[in-house]
Amino acid sequence: MIHLEAEAEARAAAAYYESHRKGLGREFRLELERIFQQIGRSPQSPAALDDQGTRKRRLRRFPYTVYYVEFDQSIWIAAIAHQKRRPGYWSGRSPQADGNN
Repeated sequence: MIHLEAEAEARAAAAYYESHRKGLGREFRLELERIFQQIGRSPQSPAALDDQGTRKRRLRRFPYTVYYVEFDQSIWIAAIAHQKRRPGYWSGRSPQADGNN
C-alpha cells in the first residue's frame, strides 16, 4: 500500500529528474523499486523511529527517503520524502485517512 501523497511525491520526483536528463526519471523509479523490494524482504530492519513503528530506507543515488510502517499483512508507504526539504511534513499521514489498511 502506498499513501496517495507518497505516490504523487514519487511521480513528481521522477518527472523532475526526467526533465533534467532523459532517462534519469526512469533511473529514479528503478532505485525506488529496489528499495520497495528491499523493504518487502526485510521490513523490520532498520529499527523503528517512533511508537507507530515507522521505519525508513534511503535511496542510494537520489536524496530521498522512503518512510513506511509494517502491519500484520501489509506494508504501508507513508512518504517518499526529499532528505533536505521540510523534515517530518508527512508525519500526520495515516493509512486510515488514505483508505488503506
